[in-house]
Parts: sequence; C-alpha cells; structure tokens
Amino acid sequence: MKIIVFVKQVPDTDDVKLDPKTGNLCREGVKSMLNPLDANAVEAALQLRETHGGTVAAVTMGPPQAEEALKKALAMGCDEAYLLSDRAFGGADTLATSYVLSKAAEKIGGFDLLIFGRHAVDGDTAQTGPATAAFLDIPQVTLVSALEVEDGWARCERELGSVRQTVRVKLPAAVTVCGSINKPRYATPINIMRALKKPRTTWNAADLGCDTSRTGVPGSPSCTKRVFEPEKLSADTTYLSGSPSDMAKALVEALRDRHLI
Repeated sequence: MKIIVFVKQVPDTDDVKLDPKTGNLCREGVKSMLNPLDANAVEAALQLRETHGGTVAAVTMGPPQAEEALKKALAMGCDEAYLLSDRAFGGADTLATSYVLSKAAEKIGGFDLLIFGRHAVDGDTAQTGPATAAFLDIPQVTLVSALEVEDGWARCERELGSVRQTVRVKLPAAVTVCGSINKPRYATPINIMRALKKPRTTWNAADLGCDTSRTGVPGSPSCTKRVFEPEKLSADTTYLSGSPSDMAKALVEALRDRHLI
C-alpha cells in the first residue's frame, strides 16, 4: 500500500506575533511546529502501513525551513519525504497550494491513499485536502475519525456533530482526519537517528511541471485582507458579597452595564 501524507509547518500557537504594519503573521524568528492535526494524519498513515505493509511518503510545501516538518514526520516513521519549494509558490492561497500538492502526488505516482489533517491551525480553512482531491479527480472523505482499508476500499467513520456517519470509498482516494482519530506517537531517539538516513527530495515548480500562472500569488483568487489582534480587555476581578440574592442582582446589573444581557 502506498500512502502520501501531507504535512505543514505552522507557527507555535504559544508564540504567535503579528506585524503591526502589514497585519501578517510574523514567521521569522518565531518558533514553529508540525501542524497538530497533521501529526494525526501521519499516525493514521503509519498504522495503516503496519497493518497492510507498503510505504508512507510525507510531503510539504514551503520555504527551506519547512523541512523541519518533514524531519518530524520521518522521525515518527515515514519512509521518505518531499519538500516542494520555489519562490513561485510564495503567497499561495489554498487553491494554489492544492494545485502544487496535486502535481507532487502525480509525480510520486502509484498512490492508494492521500491523508491530510482536517485543517491547519494558522489558516483553519479545511480546504486544502478537498481541493487537492478535486485536482486529481479522486474521491474524498472529510472529518474522518476512524479509518480502515480492505480489498481496495477505505471504510471511514465521520464526525458530524452528534452524528457519526460511515462511508466506504474506492481507492485511490483522499481523506482528512480529525484529532479524535488517534494519539500520535512520539519520535523515539532511535527513530530520530534513523530519520537522518531516510531519503529526502526537493522539487521546484519546473520539477513538478507546474504552470506558474496557477501557483503563488498569480494563482490565488483569494487573499487575506486584514489580520489583527483583538482588543485586550481588563483582567481586573470584581468580588461580589452579600446574600445569594444580593450577589445575583449585582451580577445581573454588571452584565447589563457591559451590554452582555
């Protein structure tokens, strides 16, 4: 079984900073991490490999430092990794990103399953997995909380609020996974050392045969107009005293003063 898992390097959510002039996320000098749901995607791929055999390839798009996400995926157990890096990819929205990822999947070839995290914490669009599947014209299942493969079919359980839905889909297909699907394994010291010897490949736009009018800013019909930090409210604490009835009245009055009720 040949599985491709797509991962992304994102800013550490404990160290998010905004450029006050541009309103963009500051990525230089900011700690980064593997997108949490992508770790679930890697774990799902590794569990399928352990059951059915085969290989797991990790793929990411980004600048050279995005390779850190691939190192984590390799240390978790992926067999090989691909970095898609080119200045022509810069400024891509989800459509342009998905186009490049689909070209990488085509170049790797022979895949049975593509696995994505449901969304990335820095964008939260949940669009990249479905759009990549659309470019490749393969079936897709989103919000997957349990995944099994048998006889060329994938059996997926989906989380839809309080409802759970079971879907069977013919392979090759793409799925996006929720955090509840598993608990990602830790990268052990020995696997971290083994990861150093695993094959890593870098492809640019020419290697992938990309039409650069469909990548980066030219290929992105959407853009972020403005990002801003919410106003910080006072953290002062008001203590109420008196009888339960008096405290309840005082609380209601305070909420009315703040137009909360």
